Amino acid sequence: MADRATAVKWLDELSHIPTASGLEHGVVDWVEAWVGRRKDLTMTRDSGGNLLITQKGRKRHPLVLAVAHMDHPAFVVTGVDRGMASFQFRGGVDAAYFEEASVGVVSREGGHRRLTVTTYDPVTQTGSLSTAGGSGTVEPGDIAMWNFPRATKSRGLFKAPACDDLAGVAAALVALDRARSRPGLRHYGVLLTRAEEMGLIGAIHAAKNRTIPSDARIISIETSRELPSAPVGAGPIIRTGDRATVFDRDLTNRISQAAAISGLKHQRKLMDGGGCEATAFGAYGYPSSGLCVALRNWHNRGNLEALEAGKGEAVAMMEEISLEDFHGLIDLILIAVSAADDPDTLTGRLDRLYESESRVLQDRPDR
Repeated sequence: MADRATAVKWLDELSHIPTASGLEHGVVDWVEAWVGRRKDLTMTRDSGGNLLITQKGRKRHPLVLAVAHMDHPAFVVTGVDRGMASFQFRGGVDAAYFEEASVGVVSREGGHRRLTVTTYDPVTQTGSLSTAGGSGTVEPGDIAMWNFPRATKSRGLFKAPACDDLAGVAAALVALDRARSRPGLRHYGVLLTRAEEMGLIGAIHAAKNRTIPSDARIISIETSRELPSAPVGAGPIIRTGDRATVFDRDLTNRISQAAAISGLKHQRKLMDGGGCEATAFGAYGYPSSGLCVALRNWHNRGNLEALEAGKGEAVAMMEEISLEDFHGLIDLILIAVSAADDPDTLTGRLDRLYESESRVLQDRPDR
């Protein structure tokens, strides 16, 4: 069973694997090896390349699936000619971050470590890179990211090129590793999706093609943009909704009730800085809720709040999360799985309140 040190090790490994929408093979390889070392797990791959990991053995309840995505915004090289490389950027990042930005190929050893963005069209999300002055080779299909300063761990923060959503992948798998020793949680599984950054594409594919059973419950596991009301370090977050919609009332209430009883430090927030895969599964009829940790430098956009206010400079930075939030998220996932079939006590509480206080309705308002 993964302890806290192992959890951070997996987090570190996963968040440094080169990945992009449609090019998640590095993460897939890591996950396949991880599952292969656990004979009580089984993994299937759907027609869209999403990975479904479940526990073997008889289950007492329908599946509860933690869903996390394996991609992160990145440059994908589409062609190379005469010292220039063309690229498609897959993910949502403001145009200001591309202006003469320094970029490095991360998907191959010996690739160019210093490329420079020379053009970028935010409408088509395509552009060109100068390959002059670098060493090694650049080829179509390579993944590139901004060149970041060397990360340091301090004040309980974890910094990496891609916490979104590799931290979610890590948390879901750590929780699964711990659930294996608890027979009552055999209905917990993990669905790892592709191309979320292109518009929830992998999740939509899984929902439309019934990759998962129709009675499954979904808990989207994410890193979500830090908000003034939901800061990094204040605990993992029960997500009541995202930018597009609110999530399943019953499932979210059950999770919230169980988290409150457990005493785990947590937050309950509408995280509307972005969207998440609970929206896709909910739209196609699956009861869906969300858990997340607050993320700083979302999509590697440093100074984002200042930039949006017209007061800052676009600087690419590593993403940051709180390690305590990450460990709390793992605990919260297991609490959520345990609570998915609990009764919702809200109606009972309202009934008791009505019985206690409804006498006031006998008073005559016209007196």
